[in-house]
Amino acid sequence: MALNIVSPGKEKSLLERMQALGVREQDIEEQFVRSSGAGGQKVNKASSCVVLHHGPTGVRVKCQQERSQALNRFLARRILLDKIETKLKGAESAEQQEIARIRRQKRKRSRRAKLKLLADKRHQAEKKSSRAAVRPEHYAD
Repeated sequence: MALNIVSPGKEKSLLERMQALGVREQDIEEQFVRSSGAGGQKVNKASSCVVLHHGPTGVRVKCQQERSQALNRFLARRILLDKIETKLKGAESAEQQEIARIRRQKRKRSRRAKLKLLADKRHQAEKKSSRAAVRPEHYAD
C-alpha cells in the first residue's frame, strides 16, 4: 500500500516553481543516505536522508527533517529551489531583504541621530519635572 505523502497541489506548485526558475529534473543529482542523530533502529536501517546536487549552479542540499524518504525528497527540492532563487535573484529575494533589514536595525546610530534622541529625552524629562507632584489623599475624616 503506497501512501502519497505530499498533496498533488503542493507537488504541482513545486513543479511550476522549478519551471519558473529554469531548474530541470535531469539537472538534479539525487542521493539517499542514512540519517544521523536520534531515531534508533529506523534511522540506522533506512536511507531516509536526501542529498540533492544541482549541477548548473553547484548548489548542494541535505534534508533529513522527516522520517519519510518521500517527504524528505519534497522538502529537499523546496530548499534547493529557495537556495537557487537566492543565488539567481540576489538582493531581490525575500531572504536577502530580511538580512538587509536586520543589518539596518543593528547599525550604529549616527552622531546626529544620537544628539536628536538625547534632546528629545531631555525635553520629555523637562515636561515631566514641571508637573505637580502626586499627593496621596489620606485626609479622610
